[in-house]
Amino acid sequence: MSRLGRVRAETAAGWRAFVRRRTAVFFTFFFPVILIVIFGALVRTDPGGGGLFAEPPAYYVPGYLAVVVLFTPLSRLGSEVARHREGSRFEKLATTPQTRAEWLLAQTVVNAVIIGLASLLILALVIVLTGAEIVFSALLVPYILVGVVCFCGVGAMLGSYTDSQDGAVAASNAIGLPLLFLSETFVSLEQLPGWFEPLVNLSPLTYFARGVRAATDPTATTSAVAGIDPALANLGILAVLAAVFFALGTRSIPRTD
Repeated sequence: MSRLGRVRAETAAGWRAFVRRRTAVFFTFFFPVILIVIFGALVRTDPGGGGLFAEPPAYYVPGYLAVVVLFTPLSRLGSEVARHREGSRFEKLATTPQTRAEWLLAQTVVNAVIIGLASLLILALVIVLTGAEIVFSALLVPYILVGVVCFCGVGAMLGSYTDSQDGAVAASNAIGLPLLFLSETFVSLEQLPGWFEPLVNLSPLTYFARGVRAATDPTATTSAVAGIDPALANLGILAVLAAVFFALGTRSIPRTD
């Protein structure tokens, strides 16, 4: 079987495994929806009024998308790698021609499809429930894909270094929650203390949020590299980080050959 055939076969198996878990399917789509309903439709934004939701509705679009782009790969890949370790499945993988990179790529493709569908639902709900005025940029697709690659790599590392599936899920929540709210998603940089800005710049999610905001909200002011479109500049930085984390994630998967 060719490399493409091995990736395709593992992707099909991963997709079937996902759709058979009805609870996982439900919460993958339900969690971001409930956030939009609570924060977007019930709490609502108050531009100029101060407080947490002091920006226009379009400002928070990257935050809503980040919920699935961040949490789904961290929890799904983390628990999947941990489950494979507990079931000695990587030992079985070592008896096949499939490499660790091919296995992780297949899992990443499954996550990309899931998150792509969830992102379409999120964008539709944000427009309907919050009245956000956004631009549908073609850059949204590569941002979501590159973001998925990045956090699938992180998820693979969590599953490799934690001691169980429960530990992987707990670690993904412990890492994901601070990143979600402290990466220029729901909380703007101006609302954080000045000394915290360098830490914000260390988060890959920051470049996802800045880039998506620059691509979808022309009125937003976004940090940029001099002379470069901020949407493209942040995508480039995110792509470099995604390549690094994917390589680290591949390397962290147990070698059993």
